[in-house]
Amino acid sequence: MKAFCKLIILLICCSAFFGCKKKDKTSLYNIGFSQCVGSDLWRRTMLDEMKMELSLHPGARFIYADANGNSQKQIQQVKNMVDQGIDLLIISPNEAQPLTGIVEQTYNKGTPVIVIDRKTSSSQYTAYVGADNFEIGRMAGEYMGNLLKRKGNVIEVMGLPGSSPAIERERGFADGLRKFPNVHIVTQLYGDWLKDHAEKQLSQIVPQLNSADAIFAHNDVMASGARAVLRAQHIHKPIRLIGVDALPVPGGGLQMIDSKVIDASLLYPTGGKEAIVTAFKILNKESFLKENILQSQVIDSTNAQLMKLQWNRIASQHNDILRQQNLLTEQENVYNSQQTVLNIIVITLVLAVVFGGLAFYSLMENRKINKALEKKNLEILEQRNQLVEMSAKAEAATEAKLNFFTNMSHEFRTPLTLILSPVEDMMANEKLNLVAGKSLKIIQKNAFRLLKLVNQLIDYRKIEYDRQRLNASPNNIVSFTREITDSFRQSAGKKGIAIKFTAKEPKINLWFDSNLLDKVFFNLLSNAIKFTPDNGVISISISAIEDDLVEITVKDTGIGMDEDELKHVFEQFYQGDAASGKGSGLGLSLSKEIVNLHKGAMEVSSKKWQGTMFTIRLKTGNEHLLLTEESFTDKPAAVNTEKLKLYIADLDKNEREPGGGLTGMPKEHSLLIIEDNPDLLDYLTEKLNGHYDIYTAGNGNTGISMAFEQVPDLIISDVVLPGASGKAITELLKTDMRTSHIPIILLTAQSSVEQQIDGMRRMADAYITKPFNYDYLLATVENLIKNRVLLKEHFISDAPVSGKQTVAKSLDKKFLNDFAGIVEQNLGNENFSVDDICRAIGISRVQLYRKVKALLDCSITDYILARRLKKAKYLLGNEGYSIAEITYMVGFSTPNYFSTVFKNKYGCTPSEFKRTVSAG
Repeated sequence: MKAFCKLIILLICCSAFFGCKKKDKTSLYNIGFSQCVGSDLWRRTMLDEMKMELSLHPGARFIYADANGNSQKQIQQVKNMVDQGIDLLIISPNEAQPLTGIVEQTYNKGTPVIVIDRKTSSSQYTAYVGADNFEIGRMAGEYMGNLLKRKGNVIEVMGLPGSSPAIERERGFADGLRKFPNVHIVTQLYGDWLKDHAEKQLSQIVPQLNSADAIFAHNDVMASGARAVLRAQHIHKPIRLIGVDALPVPGGGLQMIDSKVIDASLLYPTGGKEAIVTAFKILNKESFLKENILQSQVIDSTNAQLMKLQWNRIASQHNDILRQQNLLTEQENVYNSQQTVLNIIVITLVLAVVFGGLAFYSLMENRKINKALEKKNLEILEQRNQLVEMSAKAEAATEAKLNFFTNMSHEFRTPLTLILSPVEDMMANEKLNLVAGKSLKIIQKNAFRLLKLVNQLIDYRKIEYDRQRLNASPNNIVSFTREITDSFRQSAGKKGIAIKFTAKEPKINLWFDSNLLDKVFFNLLSNAIKFTPDNGVISISISAIEDDLVEITVKDTGIGMDEDELKHVFEQFYQGDAASGKGSGLGLSLSKEIVNLHKGAMEVSSKKWQGTMFTIRLKTGNEHLLLTEESFTDKPAAVNTEKLKLYIADLDKNEREPGGGLTGMPKEHSLLIIEDNPDLLDYLTEKLNGHYDIYTAGNGNTGISMAFEQVPDLIISDVVLPGASGKAITELLKTDMRTSHIPIILLTAQSSVEQQIDGMRRMADAYITKPFNYDYLLATVENLIKNRVLLKEHFISDAPVSGKQTVAKSLDKKFLNDFAGIVEQNLGNENFSVDDICRAIGISRVQLYRKVKALLDCSITDYILARRLKKAKYLLGNEGYSIAEITYMVGFSTPNYFSTVFKNKYGCTPSEFKRTVSAG
């Protein structure tokens, strides 16, 4: 009995020991955080972010101390934490120099130290987490300059004097404003990071406030104080307010932007989450960065709502995680309780079977619950990561779009205007027009094309970001449309296209913006003319189909579209097979957006090779328009002729000679140019025609046919072509025995290294990117043809054709070996002909002649004769046959003819040559 009692006591002690040990394991690390001051909203948010991230590590113990702006107090707090045995210290120094010593001491004792937000005067710390205050100031300066449209007066409200963030933000702000010489900082004052201090300082400079255009405060709190002063002083002048922090919590910068207290704020991440993530990387011996610089961005009314939604989603997920963890803790407590009950049951051995079964059942249920909770926790974490990733991608895409469209308007429209004006002046000069009229017309046409694309991109950007507003006025849609239609009659007449205009009523008044709606009709009519063959018909009709609807249709007898093209026709940048190379794929998308802006509808119907019809329906009256979209002006709508030029420029065709080659004396070498752009094709043809015979093709399939038919000496091909692409052409021709010897130059706008490598792997001989230098192109052509000539000379030398010769391509080598072998086998056949070689190799007579001429630079007959004489020379010098026998062995009909040909080649008769060899 005593032994049994001792056993029971031992089991109870063991159970208690392992239970305690398990409990101790839940406290994995002790992390201390010393905050310089914790009273302001930004630092409370930092603490909340740390706690939020720590919720994912329930085993960690977090020790927090607030120095309340006292450096000596913060030093003592850090010492206390180190004495408590913390595993890692996170510190936000109140002042750099006074806190340097304690940070170095802690670091040298082996305790990892993470410095957050503010640095010390030493680099002896484990990691730093914080934003770049200089960069934030610089971003604020650039944003301010653009916000003020590069001109204005600014008041800067700085933080605490001597504070490193205040100093760096001041320097960065000044650096950002250097790009804007007309933006001046008229006054600087210190608000000590506090709202009431900032209000007090600003109240003393009311005259400067009246002359200011904007105020930049080093945090949102001081910016809100500036707004309070402006209201108190009854300053109604629109003064822009920009702050720093952009906190998503109640009372933070996002709420201020949303309520229009401030206009914008620079995101100043607290780094709380990143500090905890870095801490666990350090404690878990994982790789980490010593300098963790947090990124910032400008937040204003365009993206404030998105940031708030993202923060609310993250906060919601955090609450879900906390609830799941509480449930998990409760289940663990239940599990521990049941484990104790199980131990007691085992020790007592009285109700072991009954209670043991119950405990086992409860244990299995708890494990199922734990697994379900773990799975749910992982799903929440995955969703959170996906949300963060999607948010980052959305922000990057938005920023890229804004930068792209902004730069586009500045970088393209001005230089294009400066190109068009001098070109038009030169075209007006009769002398210059005679000398370079065709080139000037090409420059003007392509400048108009590029300007149209730039304008479409900018218009689309305005609509996409809700910055385009209607300026609608009542106008006669019938006369407006008829005037635009008449503007295209001349261009249509050049192709013999008839334009029919019908309207059931002479006058139908609609509210529309003529400066926008004309772009729709310009685009539809130019497309109709572009895709309608010669002598076709384009019909425009206008009718009132209901009391409140007017229908406008534009119908053509062009090439039409298939069902797949119809599905995507209004998508931006989409181009069907028929439209390849004829536009940007943006016009129809922009047209539909403009119609939608008028609260109308735009549809399309089409059948392949039967034409296309676009239908536009617009509402009558102005009830569907906002007051801001109406313009009560009596000025009638008129066609913008300058805008019209951009659309009819592409419709004028350049006159060029039809067919493959150009007229004139035959040249020594010929070129095939495959290019779908008519202007570039004409340019290259005109420039190269003085050196070579030129053949041209406007698409890939035609280019392949002409390559097999003409067998040119060199091919220049674009990469992106209707039909077969330039790379597909290269691969096909280089793997065909009939054309494998032809050098091919790929001329393309695809300039990346990967695309160039792909082109060379397709066996292209050269890859030249657009825009190209003509002299470089000509030098490349000459060099490739010269190398081909050297190769010919190599093959027609006196040395016999053998496997030791170097051939540029394996197909060329195989052809030459097959050709030489067939000739060698038939040297004794005096009836051996070119047709026999064609049948043996399997190509046509013309292709054989051109192939041999390209590789050997001699005719087939001359080559066979040279081979017969060479063999005869060998037999005369090395074998004991008579001259008559040798005559028939090498395929000559009579000894006399053989003797004559041999003497013409070697300067002596066969008998004289044989005597010379025998005497030697």
